[in-house]
Amino acid sequence: MSRLRNMASHALISIGPRFLPFADAASEDLPLSRLLRLSLFQVSVGMALVLLVGTLNRVMIVELDVPASLVAIMISLPLLFAPFRALIGFKSDTHVSALGWRRVPYIWKGTLLQWGGFAIMPFALLVLSGKDYAEGTPEWIGQASAGIAFLLVGAGVHTIQTVGLALATDLAPREDQPKVVGLMYVMMLVGMIISALLFGWLLDPYYPAQLIKVIQGAAVATLVLNVIALWKQEARDRSRTVKRDDTPEFSDCWREFIRRPYALRGLIVIGLGTMGFGMADVLLEPYGGQVLGMTVSATTKLTAIFAGGGLVGFAWASRVLSRGYDPLRMAAWGAAFGVPGFAAVIAAAPLGMTPLFLLGTLIVGFGGGLFGHGTLTATMRLAPREQVGLALGAWGAVQATSAGVAVAAGGIVRDVILSLPEGHIYGEATPYLAAYVIEVAFLIAGLLVMAPLVRNKTLAAERV
Repeated sequence: MSRLRNMASHALISIGPRFLPFADAASEDLPLSRLLRLSLFQVSVGMALVLLVGTLNRVMIVELDVPASLVAIMISLPLLFAPFRALIGFKSDTHVSALGWRRVPYIWKGTLLQWGGFAIMPFALLVLSGKDYAEGTPEWIGQASAGIAFLLVGAGVHTIQTVGLALATDLAPREDQPKVVGLMYVMMLVGMIISALLFGWLLDPYYPAQLIKVIQGAAVATLVLNVIALWKQEARDRSRTVKRDDTPEFSDCWREFIRRPYALRGLIVIGLGTMGFGMADVLLEPYGGQVLGMTVSATTKLTAIFAGGGLVGFAWASRVLSRGYDPLRMAAWGAAFGVPGFAAVIAAAPLGMTPLFLLGTLIVGFGGGLFGHGTLTATMRLAPREQVGLALGAWGAVQATSAGVAVAAGGIVRDVILSLPEGHIYGEATPYLAAYVIEVAFLIAGLLVMAPLVRNKTLAAERV
């Protein structure tokens, strides 16, 4: 029996590096098993994102008859916490703990916030709906409790992801950091895919008691996954048990970070590029259905095509960046790929070519993967090791805020253009084409802002 067990173990180990993306990120000090276990925090983050943006979005509007405007407000509440990611990262850099940890306490706090939000969320949503089982309850109680639940989950997600990525960066050698970051995001995509399928299966058919079970099951899964992810990951350090007299303030560290060569310009690039790629998230499927006449089944696959392109982009960027390639140059290539990708999406409408639309979607996803990985790696390398949490928090704050604004702006641009007299000058494609042109403009603006960073050979050598 032991011989069979050993054979099975060797088979799994040999399969991992060959077929698992970013498996070569493992090293002697950070084996693949430990790396995959750490990445479980990203699985819990992916699960939360699917539940908030996907599953509950549909359940609240369709099954619970909650007004769409109120649903939009609830889903956008977690975005309010995004700007605090830089502060969270800084606090984890300088945290003083009796146990000698700096990352683990913050990931645990984030876990408890996410767990608490999910624990009260199903009851809050049932009260918010005003159905028979909430009869006699004041309307403001449902709204307030649902708002608190979404805020708690959002705060937990932002805290876990910011500090979790900082911990992964602490553990990984500098040359392996791009591949480690790539693996972390692949695991988030895996968590989103598995969670979407699981939630859809468990909530069919829908009834209130099942909603309670599913959301509270997500709360339990958050605790279990994150405890397993954190177990024996961060070494205890006695120097972190006593507060130093010269402990820096956040404002001082932030000013020092921003004063670094091109740091502010880099954050502007992240915002512009994220806006350029982000608006497509809410427009691709309705564009395919209304303009190109694609079926519901066909448009549903667009998300997989877009995500698949992003996954390939992340994999390619990780491989190239690990060889010393300049991450900002990689980000520039990502934005550059996005421009012809959107051009293909735009041209698909007048030409009536659905395959061209699918190809454009794939290219846009690929460019987004290159851009995201390049800017994240550049941000990690911009700050010294003792401030990596602050750097990752700054990237996350700008990226998450810009992504949220882009998603909202996409829908607003579409509705505003439709209300104008010229809103149908090119038929049903008019509002979508205008939005895609705006996205191209954001990407070109990002490339122009990024140009001095890419041209500066001295800075590029320092980043590598």
